[in-house]
Amino acid sequence: MMGDNSVSIAVIGGGIGGLTAALCLYKIGFDVHVYEQARALREVGAGINVPPNATRIIHALGLGEDLAKLGVMPMGVHQRRWDDGRTLLRSSLGTEIERHFGFHQYQSHRADVLNMLIGAMPPERLHLSHRLVSFSERGNKVEAQFENGARVSADALIGADGIHSTVQRLLFGATAPHFTGCVAYRGLVPAEKVAHLDLEVVLQITMGPGGHFINYFVASKRLVNFVGVVEQASWTKESWTDSCDIAQARAAFAGWHKQVRGLLGAVEETFIWGLFDRAPLPRWSVGRVTLLGDACHPMLPFMAQGAAQAMEDGMTLMACMHQIADVPEALARYQELRLPRTSFVQSLAAANKARFHLPDGPEQAARDAKMAAGGTDWSVKTIGWLYGHDAATAAETGNLGLPPAA
Repeated sequence: MMGDNSVSIAVIGGGIGGLTAALCLYKIGFDVHVYEQARALREVGAGINVPPNATRIIHALGLGEDLAKLGVMPMGVHQRRWDDGRTLLRSSLGTEIERHFGFHQYQSHRADVLNMLIGAMPPERLHLSHRLVSFSERGNKVEAQFENGARVSADALIGADGIHSTVQRLLFGATAPHFTGCVAYRGLVPAEKVAHLDLEVVLQITMGPGGHFINYFVASKRLVNFVGVVEQASWTKESWTDSCDIAQARAAFAGWHKQVRGLLGAVEETFIWGLFDRAPLPRWSVGRVTLLGDACHPMLPFMAQGAAQAMEDGMTLMACMHQIADVPEALARYQELRLPRTSFVQSLAAANKARFHLPDGPEQAARDAKMAAGGTDWSVKTIGWLYGHDAATAAETGNLGLPPAA
């Protein structure tokens, strides 16, 4: 059994997934260090959904009270029609979600969550301006070399370096991520500027032909986060995230109901993001090296599970390394437990693109009728396999975290 400070782990990437994994491992005694290529750890201004399967992990790290102060607990999910705002489905969250799954759901600013994780990690274990250029296994160690000339040796190396992952490329060769045909307009609006819209404290999803619009409160209800997704044939910008003309975002949602138009009318700065993913990898682990989060399972944000699945990766990785003394065996077990679940969530997120964006007509009417009957991914009775998963015990029970029919 592992879990003492003689076992060293290098985590490549200081995002939410990498820091969660590092904290999980550090809390039980591993000698873990995080290496981040950027000069400063920061997140682009955007919201993040923290569902119960992720909140469970944050509580295990002793950060539950911090999350509650930073985030906003939504009272429900409200799915609406694009033109008149008519309700298609309303599902209770709030205390109801805790009653079912044991933990709350929160909505927060991504930067707040990242800073919460940074604050919990000893600063001497976070190494900025460390861009990985190569690694090699030598005996029972992995030696990593960085662009700044630094070299480190560790018992295991974890690639948590995002969809552009250097670790993945070095393990399996270069492959281009797939543009999904969607772009997202994102922004934050001060709540007082849209008080006249009477926004509920819910996760609101408005669905329409070729696009959808999500909005919710963050930052203790001081800000409203929105994401407006539309379909686009190609992505030609050099960056995946760029500021854009507000008029462009407003034009994309002209004719949508008044809350959508009101939010876009009040925003002062918008960003446009190209949405990319990858097909599920057949494997993540080679010897003493493995992948985590977007480095191995980037997904569309249409299940609000990208960060949550990365957090689950970190907790399951810790459990496997705690229980299995042989590093390659522990990493192989981690892959065995996580790959089926993340691949399935990826497929559901991709499928939601079509469901959210149906043109008005017979298919849309059938979708709306199914939603009215509670047969969607957001109803409590169908979401239990996702929200109720305990990543910490998966290594003991062998629970793959899949729905019964999968």
